[in-house]
Amino acid sequence: MAQADGSGARLGRSWPAAALLGFHLFSMAVTLEVSVGKNNLVMALNGSEVQLPCIFTTCMGFKDLDFTWYYNSTELIYHGNIKNKASEPTMLYADPRVRLIGTTTGKENNISISMFVDFEDAGKYTCHVKNPKEMHAEHNATIILKVVQEMVPVDNTLTRIIVGTVGGLVGLLILIFVIKKIVLLILKKSQDKKKECLVSSSGVDNTENGLAGSKAEQKAPPKA
Repeated sequence: MAQADGSGARLGRSWPAAALLGFHLFSMAVTLEVSVGKNNLVMALNGSEVQLPCIFTTCMGFKDLDFTWYYNSTELIYHGNIKNKASEPTMLYADPRVRLIGTTTGKENNISISMFVDFEDAGKYTCHVKNPKEMHAEHNATIILKVVQEMVPVDNTLTRIIVGTVGGLVGLLILIFVIKKIVLLILKKSQDKKKECLVSSSGVDNTENGLAGSKAEQKAPPKA
């Protein structure tokens, strides 16, 4: 009995490890990801309407998915719910100036928002998604909004100089390559002509020498 109790105890101790392993494997399988694009900095003019992009992806699908937008991590400005892929988002709460412009029935799960902004609206905007179908997995991404009086044009002078210099070098290399090809072709043709000329002159000399020799042999030697 003691041995059986010992084996039972060992079995009991193995369950937590197995549970942890299963949880670890499940966490690796969670595919929920939220993205606001490659550049999370958005510039907007004071008094203009700005779009704050946000999409989410999941390979496991979703059901009763919950998403929110927060200003500076604390102030809720939009709250929505999506039943499934075939349904559009349902608004549960929205700031009077905020409207949802995305859709989740297309190729992308787009939950972007749009709003008119002024200087006081500058700050961080966080898009947060929670998917119950993935064991309530959560993920978020943040946009930094800067509101300016006027857009400053980007100075591309340095870029143009670099592009022009590189283009000029490439053009010069191509020109040198073409000139080299032409020179080599001219030299080859000149060498071919010289070879033809040497072969032709050699044949003429041989012919003249042969004729002269035959006449000398036919002439009789003078009598003494």
